[in-house]
Amino acid sequence: MKRWRIPLASCLLLLGLAAPATAAHAAVADPASLVNPLLGTSHEGNTFPGADTPFGMVSWSPDTPSRPPGGDYAYTDNVVTGFSLNHLSGPGCGAMGDIPVLPTTGAVDGGATVGFSHGNETVSAGSYAVKLNNQVNTELTTTARSGMARFTFPSSTQANLLFKLSADKATDLHFTKVSSTEVSGSVNAGLFCASAPSYTAYFDMVFDRPMTGNGTFNGGDWVTFDTTGNRVVQAKAGLSYVSVAGATANRQAENAGWDFNATRTAAHNAWNNVLGRIAVAGGTADQQKVFYTSLYHALLHPNLLSDSDGRYVGFDHQVHTVSGGQKAQYGTYSGWDIYRTQAQLEALVAPQQASDSAQSLVNDYAQAGFFPKWSLNSAETQVMNGDPGPAIVADYYAFGARNFDTAAAKADMVKEGTTSNPIRMGLDLQTKYGYLPSDGSYPKDFYGSVATLLEYSAQDFATSAFAGALGDTTTQSQFANRAQDWRNVFNTGSGFMQPKQLNGSWRSGFDPTSSDQFVEGTSWQYTGAVPHNVRGLADAMGGNARYATYLDSVLSDLRGSGGSHADLGNEPSIELPWEYDYIGRPWKTQKIVRQVQDQLWPNDPADWGVGNDDLGTMSAWYVWSAMGFYPETPGTADLALGSPLFTSIDVTLGSGKHLTVNAPAAADNAPYIQNATLNGANWNNAYLPPSVVTNGGTLNLTLATTANTAWATSASSAPPSYNGDGGTRPPGPPVGSTGLVTTDNGGKCLDDNTGSTTNGNKIQIWTCNNSAAQQVTRGADGTLKMLGKCVEVTGNGGTANGTLIELWDCNDGNNQKWTYNSNSKALVNPQSGRCLDIPNASTTDGTQLEIWDCNGGNNQRWNLP
Repeated sequence: MKRWRIPLASCLLLLGLAAPATAAHAAVADPASLVNPLLGTSHEGNTFPGADTPFGMVSWSPDTPSRPPGGDYAYTDNVVTGFSLNHLSGPGCGAMGDIPVLPTTGAVDGGATVGFSHGNETVSAGSYAVKLNNQVNTELTTTARSGMARFTFPSSTQANLLFKLSADKATDLHFTKVSSTEVSGSVNAGLFCASAPSYTAYFDMVFDRPMTGNGTFNGGDWVTFDTTGNRVVQAKAGLSYVSVAGATANRQAENAGWDFNATRTAAHNAWNNVLGRIAVAGGTADQQKVFYTSLYHALLHPNLLSDSDGRYVGFDHQVHTVSGGQKAQYGTYSGWDIYRTQAQLEALVAPQQASDSAQSLVNDYAQAGFFPKWSLNSAETQVMNGDPGPAIVADYYAFGARNFDTAAAKADMVKEGTTSNPIRMGLDLQTKYGYLPSDGSYPKDFYGSVATLLEYSAQDFATSAFAGALGDTTTQSQFANRAQDWRNVFNTGSGFMQPKQLNGSWRSGFDPTSSDQFVEGTSWQYTGAVPHNVRGLADAMGGNARYATYLDSVLSDLRGSGGSHADLGNEPSIELPWEYDYIGRPWKTQKIVRQVQDQLWPNDPADWGVGNDDLGTMSAWYVWSAMGFYPETPGTADLALGSPLFTSIDVTLGSGKHLTVNAPAAADNAPYIQNATLNGANWNNAYLPPSVVTNGGTLNLTLATTANTAWATSASSAPPSYNGDGGTRPPGPPVGSTGLVTTDNGGKCLDDNTGSTTNGNKIQIWTCNNSAAQQVTRGADGTLKMLGKCVEVTGNGGTANGTLIELWDCNDGNNQKWTYNSNSKALVNPQSGRCLDIPNASTTDGTQLEIWDCNGGNNQRWNLP
């Protein structure tokens, strides 16, 4: 154990006291200089280290033999196979890496690779350089749609550039020598995660000197130069997904000259312009580097799809041109990932690009009839689950990116959430049952029934929030209600989200450490996945203490060991640390978030602790956490509070106003908030109001090394949770409560005739009188109990239309179980698949209830206690 001489300020921190004020730390002046693109290139991070600009079409970067998905570069490799023009940052499947170029000398070998060492690499935001073992120094930089290279060869009559066009399974290869200084061509590529959709990548490359030869090899072409007199060969490449002419025009429009250093400086400045929107001071050098590298990674995607003239290939495979206020079309949305963190961050620091991204998604809907789920350029891959497109658009809007067709976006969201389409898989089943059954003979067009329902619930809430922000309270309420369908897969008996079968029973053999019916996670990790109603979930689980026990257990290990612990390197778990804020224990959020930062985010490319960066999603999580707050609830600007890593944070908002956080005592071992003020007034809440995202504000925090377990612990101090009525009040009584069940058909009550407890007594409607005969208890097993007995479909198995409803001894039969669909307000009997119905929509007291085909009528709409 090392021994340290501890200064006075640190001694005070160890005692839990704030350090005395010292000279303020200076804000980082050149954040791009702190970016280390090598971070994330190991341990399945799958990022790439090459040259790019924010949201750029071109990312000219080295590829190595193991070709990790997307980034195509593994830090553990020591051989380069080529330098390709485009890449994905951090996905779980391979794609892009198109048109790699490899410099060699001597005889041409189309299968050549060249060794290198990290000691000979120079990496930064906007540029990449490496001196290869063949002594060719390769320097790369980019504009948004073009790349520039400077190759310094040894003196040779055979200095080659190999175009390995067939790399990454590209097909339909085309290569043309246009002139002695220009080549062009195209490849068909794509096949992300083995999906069918593909795209065509076109390129045009010019050189600053004539070629001395050219030829072909299996899978590619080559050109050669004589470098005996001048060892430097410069190249400029334009990229397009429309045409070779588009690639040529992109290059000409964005880089007309031959000044490599000026182009590299411009790329560096482009990064500073966007990275500088979040100015931090204090923290350690490592923390600053990880922070700005994470912000950099979060702003690589979505990538430009349209050419400099505004033309792009749409989802209908036709060429379109951006119009109206849209400046550019964007593509490649890893929706399952980015709706949780990255979309919000993009809108916060790059509102114009985020507005164009939102309009791009609206355009995609117009061309395809759905929002993309996981798109590669301009094609849907159908990778992952859920329906994240509406949530992404709602996130953009909530965080200030509003320059897009919001009316069309809302109409698209509603249509996507209510009519059959290729993305909202299982919509008919959810509409009927209120959940996605885990069994049955129906075509299985979704997977991970529980995980998918939870995704839909969160994403429905985002649609609700967006509609509410636009003043459409009807749609807001409709989708907020359905967003509570998570209750139908939460088993109050076990305290876990569980798969449910068609007949309403829980699937047998449930193991909360298993991934069965979940996606990239287990029930332990998914049970907390109700980001829009943590309060309701905690109540359903039995209250704050029970929910705290769950969080303490699942977060006792941060790397997913045994399936019973959170995996903070993957998306299903990243919201969990913030949920302590909702149950009166914000100091635990502050503690766990800091542990995640320290354990999983080192400034060391060889020891990266996070999994796939997923197009900046995980990096965005780090950025939010380092600032000290987090966008827990999709579609809103609600920010759950943690604590900042830095003494000062200044966010320049799209409005030109500033969101400032001052925490003079911030230190790695001092994550605990002692007290806070917001805009000069005492702030005793574990969240920030949405207004700070648009209007700005100043948050002052006193931090220390010991927890203040009294700060922001009251129920009113918790971040908002949202009920089925779209409000932020705590939800009504959970399952197990007793009260009236009313119908939308005349406002009558569910009633046990004369209050009799005789088996076979009819269940009817009657004018509400609050009598014992109208008190219904909701059972955790799906029963509706009255006077100690159960509401039953008569006949012990009757399933026909018109089968009557009676009171009977509870016997655990499926004819006594009811699933509530909070969207349609229907009570569905899982045994028959039919709804609790008032015959002929009668409003007459004494009308006995029956089951009937579900039809959405008011006589099948019930309001539970």
